[in-house]
Order: sequence, then C-alpha cells, then structure tokens
Amino acid sequence: MISFNQVRKRYPGGYEALSNVSFEIAQGEMAFLTGHSGAGKSTLLKLVAAIERPNSGSVLVNNQNVGALKAGALPFLRRNLGIIFQDHKLLFDRNVFDNVLLPLQICGFDHKESAKRVRAALDKVGLLKRERANPIALSGGEQQRLCIARAIVNRPAILLADEPTGNLDADYAQDIMAIFKSFHQVGVTLLISTHDAGVLQDTRVRVLNLRNGVLQTATSP
Repeated sequence: MISFNQVRKRYPGGYEALSNVSFEIAQGEMAFLTGHSGAGKSTLLKLVAAIERPNSGSVLVNNQNVGALKAGALPFLRRNLGIIFQDHKLLFDRNVFDNVLLPLQICGFDHKESAKRVRAALDKVGLLKRERANPIALSGGEQQRLCIARAIVNRPAILLADEPTGNLDADYAQDIMAIFKSFHQVGVTLLISTHDAGVLQDTRVRVLNLRNGVLQTATSP
C-alpha cells in the first residue's frame, strides 16, 4: 500500500530532511511515525501525498510511483487519500458543513449524495449537531474532529494524520485515537505522525521512529 525505498529528501539550502528511508506499510495496516520535532515526520507524510517529491529513491502508493506522477494525475491519487494537517487548514469563512463539503465539490459529487456523505462523516466524529456552527466557535478538540470528518468524507483507502493530538488534552487525545482505531477496524490504512508518548502507551501497532531524518527503528506490535 505504502512503500519507501531508499528515499532521500533535501530542501534548498542543503537541509536534508530524510536520508535513505525504507519501509513498507501493508494494506489495512495502522502505523505510528514518531520522532523529535524536525525529525522528518511531516516531510515523510507530504511525500506520500505527493505534496513534496523525493530527490532520490521511490515512494510507492498502491504500486504507483507518486514522486514521478505528472501534475494532472495528482487529483486522482489524492482522492484515495485523507490528509489531516497539523495546522488544520480549516476555512473560517465557511461553517462546519461547508468545510466538510468542499472535497466533494472539488470531485464533482451531486448535491444529494454530497449532503448524505457530509452528515455521515460529521456523525462519525460526533459533530452532526454542530453542522451550522463556524469553526471559530469550536473547541480545539472539535476543530480536530472537523479536520477528520473532512479527511474521511471521500471514504479514502489511506488516512494520513500529522500530529493529530499535539494540542489536545489527554481525554480529547484518547477520543481522537478511538476514532482512528474505528477506521482501522474497517480496513482503512493509517499512518499517524505523533510525538505524544501517551498515545503510544496503549497501542499494539507498528512504530516507525525517525531521528534527524534517519529511520532508526520499525518495531512490530
């Protein structure tokens, strides 16, 4: 499902974010990506989504070399991906419903089917009763739930999450992780970046540990 083979990513100015990283994540697997701030976690997730491209090596998603895809092919790749960004990227001039609706509008879904999917996604994350609220009126945990709803409304096969519990208290963090585990149970492939030790204490999934752009360990459950 996701395969890195000797992947290297260097940014202009010479900063090497990833060095010869290799690993595989199977279809339907859930894995955590850990490491200190600046270890390369966000860069790795951006390579999976073809937001960034490697300088060398290959990144395969569903057997496609995403680093070699032409710009016109990227929307088709991303329809199978759900991405939860560290900085949320919510649209504060639109309400909760319309934030989740946006990916479906981009993909050309009709209004009836879109509304059905949006409400199903909001129900999944416990925000159905807040669909007309503006994001600014939501708590931090609710904003994170909104990001998850927007990421899953397309029913993606792969879900990427960048520090989804980083700014949440322990109770909210547990709620968010329970949502992710429910997706895993129905066959979604998940790769979750985190430095939250509390999230990792009660898990039986694989952990990929980065240090200064180098993959140190890939522990099995």
